[in-house]
Amino acid sequence: MRLTLLTILVLALPIRAEAPRDPFDRKNLMAWCVVPFDGKNRGPEERAAVLKKLGFVHYAYDWRDAHLPTFERELAAIKKEGITLDAVWFPASLDKNAKFFLEKLEQHKIQTQLWVTMNGGSVTATPEEQAKRVKQHADAIRPIAEAAAKIGCSVGLYNHGGWFGEPENQIAIIDALKLKNVGIVYNLHHGHDHLDRFETLLAKMKPHLYALNLNGMVKDGDKVGKKILPLGQGSEDLRLLKIIKASGYAGPIGIIGHTMDDVEDRLRDNLDGLDWLTPQLVGLTPNWIPKLRTLKKP
Repeated sequence: MRLTLLTILVLALPIRAEAPRDPFDRKNLMAWCVVPFDGKNRGPEERAAVLKKLGFVHYAYDWRDAHLPTFERELAAIKKEGITLDAVWFPASLDKNAKFFLEKLEQHKIQTQLWVTMNGGSVTATPEEQAKRVKQHADAIRPIAEAAAKIGCSVGLYNHGGWFGEPENQIAIIDALKLKNVGIVYNLHHGHDHLDRFETLLAKMKPHLYALNLNGMVKDGDKVGKKILPLGQGSEDLRLLKIIKASGYAGPIGIIGHTMDDVEDRLRDNLDGLDWLTPQLVGLTPNWIPKLRTLKKP
């Protein structure tokens, strides 16, 4: 077979690997903990307008019972602003509220993640108790995951402290379930006890990781009144972002509100902190520092 000169030249060109996706790119960021956590108590339309103004195109919905009557307004508002519903905070059983969300998501043809948390008791357990807990939690998650699968949704196991909040235990539950639509949502603000082994944990979680929610982190922050901090205000922030970047994780990155400040101000503080940190990941020193709107320094 004869090869033309053009073919030879094309074949001789080096193959360039596609550059890895930047997990901290604005289009990859997801707003989280912004519905019940808002000093201005915004409604769906105002909230969607704020998210759009800040450049968010991804959104995870948390709620209290008082917000359920306006859920469909929420869906309409974010759709109007071009924002995707990436996740819904979901009950740990198929109760009335769970069925409400399943019905509305199916009705509006929305395929998303359902974030589920449990506690599970103390972190330590005997081998016998460990096996019992894994089975109990897998049995509780299974009907939720099966109902989610019927409408094209997935279930994210959400760390919120306790035994269930340990990534190794969540992986054990996933292994026991053997379902393709169950993964992990990891929150740094519930991971202060994991700081020393975060790199190892991230490597273990990565095959299952649906989302990773950021927070300003200091050691024992949850024990000294610094559980929730804006990005850039934690002594561990740069180290953690370097680990995330080096890991190759490129899934959604959550930017949290989670205080009763004006949620727009808190999100802006976090975005500014991220903008200040990211140049430092490649050795650059910003010539500015974030001016906080929501955290008063002592």
